[in-house]
Amino acid sequence: RQVIETAGYGPGYTYFTHRVGHGIGMDGHEWPYLVKGNRTPLIQGNVFSDEPGIYVPGEFGVRLEDCMYISETGAELFTPQSPSLDDPFGNWDR
Repeated sequence: RQVIETAGYGPGYTYFTHRVGHGIGMDGHEWPYLVKGNRTPLIQGNVFSDEPGIYVPGEFGVRLEDCMYISETGAELFTPQSPSLDDPFGNWDR
């Protein structure tokens, strides 16, 4: 959220109008929800999405989503990391 605000798409929920992410399990969207004020610790075995988005009414909306899990050593991505915002797909084998 701070990165989005610093880029001029804030403060608060001005253009970032929803949660950052959510847990993934038997349901596609479930607890823990990654939202301002939620202090639930992420623990080993949690699987969740990280999907910040910016929505400017009448102009555009964009959201980047990664799926990750918490391992013994920390957060691990299921999805390959994007090389850059300018070329999000890079040289991935398709």
